[in-house]
Amino acid sequence: MGFAPGGTADIAARIAGEAIQRRTGTTVVVESKSGALGFIALKTVANAAPDGYTVGIGIMGSLAVAPVVPGTQIPLDLDRELVPICNLVGVPIALIARPTAPYKTVAELIAYAKANPGKLTYGSTGNGSTNQLAAELFAAEAGGLKLLHVPYRGGAPAIADVAAGQIDIFFANVSEIVGQVNSGQVRALALAASKPNPMAPDLPLLTKDIPTLEVDNWFGLVGPAALPAGIRTALATLFLDAINDPATAPLLGSRGLVPVPQDGPAFQAAIASDRERWAKVVKQGNIKAE
Repeated sequence: MGFAPGGTADIAARIAGEAIQRRTGTTVVVESKSGALGFIALKTVANAAPDGYTVGIGIMGSLAVAPVVPGTQIPLDLDRELVPICNLVGVPIALIARPTAPYKTVAELIAYAKANPGKLTYGSTGNGSTNQLAAELFAAEAGGLKLLHVPYRGGAPAIADVAAGQIDIFFANVSEIVGQVNSGQVRALALAASKPNPMAPDLPLLTKDIPTLEVDNWFGLVGPAALPAGIRTALATLFLDAINDPATAPLLGSRGLVPVPQDGPAFQAAIASDRERWAKVVKQGNIKAE
């Protein structure tokens, strides 16, 4: 798992691992190898023995976004050295605003941005990040808004600056902002999803204003490319059964996660589709890696 312990990728891996342990009695170890957009961990998986005992968490940002952002340093050939096993879960992105903002709805935000071109600031976790692409997609689909990008080194400092009024808006995983929303530190405007999330059931849906604004950060399973087809199928069945276990549902819901039960071929098709989608946003926004 290529991100810090306690993050969404880590939580997804641990929930899946615990479900497998409940069902099979097999011990599952979640090892963190964080850094380089998750590619350190993915390189470790690519170099692992293709026996099915070492697999990795692959996220949308690493497998679908990074490959289409010019200048991104990727230390392996994702399509030749890894194989998609299955998709596991997703978490929708929420649009939040500073608590003193003069807009309380998406429509009011769009009207404000149109009246103040280039003045509305949005945060991201860096050039080419999912946060930036979500904001650029929003700007394009809302009628060509002119927004000012402010990159950060992580989601936490960006959210803190929204709360402090230093930046105007930010697109964050819903699981990362519920506490601040409930305490009034930030204002939640909408969820970039087509249906409510159990973690924020009353949050308006951004897709009602802009139907194309569904942004679901997914977390899937990958293995070394030489993994035999039979082992890939067995692993997909094992992990998807674990995610769909009724005992897993409340654990996922409490973290804002929803099952994305896609087998290997469906997962591979989803990766290709998302690369095509985000490549258009990258080109339109002239986005390059830092």
